Amino acid sequence: MTDPKHAQATERGRYYSDPAGGPDLISVTNVTGSSVHKPALVPWGAGLVADAVIADPIAVARRARTEPTRLRRELVALPNANRERASNLGTRVHKRAHSIVIGGPYAADPEVEPYARQLARFFRLWRIDFDSDVEAVETTVLDREHGYAGTGDLWLWLPTGPGGRRELWLIDYKTSAKKPTTTVYAEQPYQLAAYKYAPVALLADDSEVPAPRPRRTAVLNLRPRGYRLIELPSDRAVYRAFLGALRSARHLHNAPSAYPTILPPWAPGSTTGKAA
Repeated sequence: MTDPKHAQATERGRYYSDPAGGPDLISVTNVTGSSVHKPALVPWGAGLVADAVIADPIAVARRARTEPTRLRRELVALPNANRERASNLGTRVHKRAHSIVIGGPYAADPEVEPYARQLARFFRLWRIDFDSDVEAVETTVLDREHGYAGTGDLWLWLPTGPGGRRELWLIDYKTSAKKPTTTVYAEQPYQLAAYKYAPVALLADDSEVPAPRPRRTAVLNLRPRGYRLIELPSDRAVYRAFLGALRSARHLHNAPSAYPTILPPWAPGSTTGKAA
């Protein structure tokens, strides 16, 4: 994930401001994060805590007796801390990928280098010419009708059609230090479909052009020792499912956080008053 120009963090998650002055637009990843079930998260967090205990059981047992409150606080914080580190690494990898594609400068970052090498391998395998094969990179797309926005990583022409004909692909980078290169998640087709069907793209000066319309969509899983391009569906059925998730997310974000307690009129604290 990167830090797009118009994206802003809110108490309801990421939203995009509309440079044309319209209502704020919910981020695509905010939609999937708010309303798509992620069953792997709980076992993943429990596994992190279990690994921490197994790594030094004697010290953990000692602290459980001498400072249980502090130990519990640290163990509970492990999943979020790990997620934040992974998100930070993912942002840095995305920035390096952007620099590679546009031929821009980048700062040395030893932790990012293994991922950058795998991305370079991908480009070499497909014989990518950045001048002729890249349609767009790190581009924010908008759908004002449905009220969402998001930033796609790479629109790339690949010779995957009949007879080697070039087809436009929308590719989203996914980074992980430990997950297999085959890993995909249920919300990823939603994300790709949302970008695919968004009608407007923003240029660097905030002017608008019709968004690229890819024929096919994929995630490019980048790992320190490997990579894999995996095609994911993004047809109209997937897009309709995303719009359903969008409606759910908007409802959740606009719903009150507290509701009134109902008491009979004669109960202490009742605001309805006693019946006449």
